Amino acid sequence: MLDRPAAGERAVLVQLDFGEPDLKERLEEVRLLTESAGGVVCAEITGPRRRPDPRTFAGKGKVEEIAATLAAVRGDLVIFNHELSPVQERNLETALKCRVIDRTRLILDIFALRAQSAEGKLQVELAQLEHLATRLVRGWTHLERQRGGIGLRGPGETQLETDRRLLGKRVKLLKERLARLCRQRDVQRKARLKGDVFNVSLVGYTNAGKSTLFNALTHAGAYAANQLFATLETTSRKLWVEDAGAVIVSDTVGFIRDLPHALVAAFQATLEATADADLLLHVVDSASTARDEQMAEVNKVLQEIGAQHVPQILVWNKVDLTGVAPAVERDGYGRIVRVKLSARTGAGVALLRDVLGECAREKQSIRAGLAAAPDFGEATGVPPALH
Repeated sequence: MLDRPAAGERAVLVQLDFGEPDLKERLEEVRLLTESAGGVVCAEITGPRRRPDPRTFAGKGKVEEIAATLAAVRGDLVIFNHELSPVQERNLETALKCRVIDRTRLILDIFALRAQSAEGKLQVELAQLEHLATRLVRGWTHLERQRGGIGLRGPGETQLETDRRLLGKRVKLLKERLARLCRQRDVQRKARLKGDVFNVSLVGYTNAGKSTLFNALTHAGAYAANQLFATLETTSRKLWVEDAGAVIVSDTVGFIRDLPHALVAAFQATLEATADADLLLHVVDSASTARDEQMAEVNKVLQEIGAQHVPQILVWNKVDLTGVAPAVERDGYGRIVRVKLSARTGAGVALLRDVLGECAREKQSIRAGLAAAPDFGEATGVPPALH
């Protein structure tokens, strides 16, 4: 993994307004992403635009403004909170005479920085190489001159000198290694599912407080920090619930809007645990003004990984910041739809434990009923009733 300047690279952020209603939240998000990557935000440039410029995305006048700002603040790189094409990236670097990275490269870089396990590193490298493969037409020379930094972590200098054929061989090798790990994980997961243990996965937008809640529930001591993508590896712990027995709780990687498709594909094996869960606890930062958009993004990714069918309970986290009292909300049929709590202070966490116990007991009763019910389908040719 490449080194980066100890003091952090000075970044100029660019967020253009194409009419989105949550421009302020988008700018705050890219600021947090940059800081999570170890960068220092020294300037932010915004401005309205009807459509992206095909050559430079921002247009001639805006590029001149970026260049002037870059010189004034002595910036090291420019980060666009948009997806740039290879041509746009090349033209911007030529005009600005510095590195330019887009939102996808920034997110990939943070994943490279956070990955700890062997599998996680393989997944991140695969996603990076597949993204970089689309930029091979540019050649690697613009990267070979760099000593490292935001957007350049991961494959390493030897990969920066390779051609398309060698890159393809590396991608194939990574996919084969991940496939073997996936088969091992599948065997372990099937064995776990046969154990009739209630499986719960924590999902949610990045920095919603999943790991803090995971620690509050299980006392696992998982890494939790006020930064985006603090968790990349799925961590599972057994939680003992009174009158319900053991419950497996899993902490998963956070989602984010415009999550690179290469990352979703690379982390498919890791995210399969979410699709196999009995219940999803959708953790929401209730103090965020963009919480509705964040919930929609999470549900979009859940559908992409085949987990849209899993029952879901909203966990309204960070109520200590909004002044809302901890509570359990039910719909008109008595089904639990939302739990309000603060994972940081612990207020309402006991309510969530009770909710997990209720859900686990309900599953146990359903399984007991299925086991006791006679199977008439085999004798009559009529399939058993679906539950």
